[in-house]
Amino acid sequence: MSNDNPPADHAFVEDNPTGNPLEQNLKSQATWLRALFMLISCVLVSIASFVGSVVVVLGFFWVLFTGEVNRQVQQVGQSLASYIYEIVRYLTFNTDQKPFPLGGEWPSGTVEDDSDD
Repeated sequence: MSNDNPPADHAFVEDNPTGNPLEQNLKSQATWLRALFMLISCVLVSIASFVGSVVVVLGFFWVLFTGEVNRQVQQVGQSLASYIYEIVRYLTFNTDQKPFPLGGEWPSGTVEDDSDD
């Protein structure tokens, strides 16, 4: 093989002066900042899950004692579910938009009407 045509797997050398993408990623401030936000997001999703569990128990006892669904509890549950979904999307690199309070807004608690019961 001549030096004029380097192997295809070494094509990144021209874009990366050091020739090592791992080294470039390790030195990237954006990568480490993302790691910090991901760590904070993991703590937030744990807290949101605990609060969600409390909302579930509250909602169950409300239905048990009154026979009706409490709309406020339902809205809080929907809002928490949307928030956890946003965090998971961020943690799994499906979006770069940071969840509340790291950059985004708190999701609305709009509940869809399921009247097919």
